[in-house]
Amino acid sequence: MTDADPVRLYRTVRLIRRFEERAVELVHGGQIVGGIHPYLGQEGIAAGVCAALGADDVLAGTHRGHGHVLARGADPARMLAELCGRVTGLNAGRGGSMHAADLSIGVLGANAIVGASGAIITGAVWAQRRRGRDTVGVSFFGDGAVNEGMLLEAFNLAALWRVPVLFVCENNGYATTMPVAGAVAGSIAGRAAAFDIPAVRVDGQDPETVRVAACTAVDRMRAGGGPELIEARTYRFDVHHTFEHAVRLDYRPPDEVTRGRARDPVRIQGERLTDTDRATVDAEVESTLDAAVRFALGSPEPDPADALTYLYASGLTARTGGG
Repeated sequence: MTDADPVRLYRTVRLIRRFEERAVELVHGGQIVGGIHPYLGQEGIAAGVCAALGADDVLAGTHRGHGHVLARGADPARMLAELCGRVTGLNAGRGGSMHAADLSIGVLGANAIVGASGAIITGAVWAQRRRGRDTVGVSFFGDGAVNEGMLLEAFNLAALWRVPVLFVCENNGYATTMPVAGAVAGSIAGRAAAFDIPAVRVDGQDPETVRVAACTAVDRMRAGGGPELIEARTYRFDVHHTFEHAVRLDYRPPDEVTRGRARDPVRIQGERLTDTDRATVDAEVESTLDAAVRFALGSPEPDPADALTYLYASGLTARTGGG
């Protein structure tokens, strides 16, 4: 199975964890404007799924998408510069936290539209398969997306056309502040079953468990088995969005948060390493992120005169301000 190295898997979850913690610090310091949706607690899903992918595979993420982009192999320095709105970012500072993309490694973008990743990836993989390529795609989405018509339409087309898309539901129990029990009738896996799409539920807090499930699904899809769904049960350790650090919304009982945080994917994967290996990886990650922060904060901000660049195929440029 692809990338079964426990050290490498730990490095990925540790990198995502510390990247997100650094990003939250930059939000509080005012260097990241507008805030972010932290991926803290869900690192094992992105790490495990992306460890199952090949070089030519593609994915699309969510508004909580930093972990997906990093797990796929994006440069943390350019990712952090993107969050800071700098011209050296993955998308020249124009995508920011919720729309980061890196086409060079098959990341077709994080997306702020709930459920949109399913349609994007189904279409992209179908097009690649029409060209004779052995591409598999991954659509990440949260439990709040499973009632969206766009996602269900993607299920339908992927099943009809046997498009090899791995639909990954990161079920952290809440759609923003709405508990899943109050929003989802039936079950998440049952939605896949309605389209004859195989579905499995896994412990999203265990990176290795996720990796094995993803590898099994990807192998089956490459062999012509059509789409599959993984429902990864997880828990969001931090807020839905960093604005909650100021407004202090009260919708998760403290004892629930304590129980949820007890199963930490970074700790779970770290316990599979020797103390020496774990300390080495931790030091490498800190060095990488120290350099990433310096790079991001030392990079220039965009020139307002270039605001319309990339918007028009004709190359239309902005006029200077008038009276």
